[in-house]
Amino acid sequence: MKKLFFVSALLISSSLLFAQEATTFILIRHAEKANDGTKDPDLTDAGKARALALAKVLKEVKIDAIYSTGYKRTQQTVTPLATGKNLTILQYDAMKADAVDEMLKKFPGGTIVVSGHSNTTPWMANYLLGKEKEQLKDFDDSDYDNILIVNVIEKGKAKITWLTY
Repeated sequence: MKKLFFVSALLISSSLLFAQEATTFILIRHAEKANDGTKDPDLTDAGKARALALAKVLKEVKIDAIYSTGYKRTQQTVTPLATGKNLTILQYDAMKADAVDEMLKKFPGGTIVVSGHSNTTPWMANYLLGKEKEQLKDFDDSDYDNILIVNVIEKGKAKITWLTY
């Protein structure tokens, strides 16, 4: 009898856990940038092609919000996606816990695309996963094809899927 009660309690608690609404973060690093000697370069032709590919990959995904840092390369990376979804690109402060917490609060159960950088994208994934020490390392400067999908019940209670495109 005790065993049956324990199994029932486990099943009920598991179903409650999965019944909670998850917020999905689709974290990307900006596409290939020009090397023009400035701190705010545009995308290269390859970067523009990658931005179009991202829009195509996410075409059928319901997206509630698109965030980008204030740099041209991050904004240009998600512009085709935002145009296709008829969404405005919202700006956020990278590597600021409050900004991520605000996204979670503003779009519970939604899907949020965030365009960041080689260091801010892994940082945000680590933050959502609740990792005190870095689990994901910064991306290499030549690495532009990662998509990190983080499903978050609450900060620290999340799962990550890592894809490339």
